[in-house]
Amino acid sequence: MSLTVRQRSQALATFRFVETHLMEMLARWVPATPEMEVKVLFGEHIWDLAQHADGLGKRTHELRSPLHHTLRPVEAYVAHLDAVGAETDTAKKLHGFYDVILPGLNARYESYLGSTDSLLDAPSVRLVESIMGDHLRMTAGSRRLRDEIEHLHLREREWLDRLRRADAAAFAIVAREDVAQPARAAS
Repeated sequence: MSLTVRQRSQALATFRFVETHLMEMLARWVPATPEMEVKVLFGEHIWDLAQHADGLGKRTHELRSPLHHTLRPVEAYVAHLDAVGAETDTAKKLHGFYDVILPGLNARYESYLGSTDSLLDAPSVRLVESIMGDHLRMTAGSRRLRDEIEHLHLREREWLDRLRRADAAAFAIVAREDVAQPARAAS
């Protein structure tokens, strides 16, 4: 069974929150990151994430929600994002963001694509596929940079494994909005 228009809007509004949250995360990291090459990488990807959030916000409007409708994900996922966002080590920032958060988000986008009707929801499908392609490009750029700069290699593999487990544990991120029922008039 395919998602309803409301369910599609809620999913995309949740993805909009995530893309915006990730954009803000990178923006907070820029001044605190000493490596200029990493600052430049983050700057490019802040722009990408802003474009994603804008596109998702416009699409929610097309799905009968307010323009740029945003829905906060389940708290476990927000806490996971905030834990990654609190990292101060540049290597952990890069690995957490590009090796865990973006692939995890792409897996969630894949799940959305598998649950929506590709014909009825074609504009969303095209938007999500484009975002996923951007995420892959962003991750590839990060890997190239990490290959060039030795101290950006992660030394704590168990930390990365824990982060991946936390991401997987919070896979379902859409917190459904309460649907208020109109009051019935007394007969």
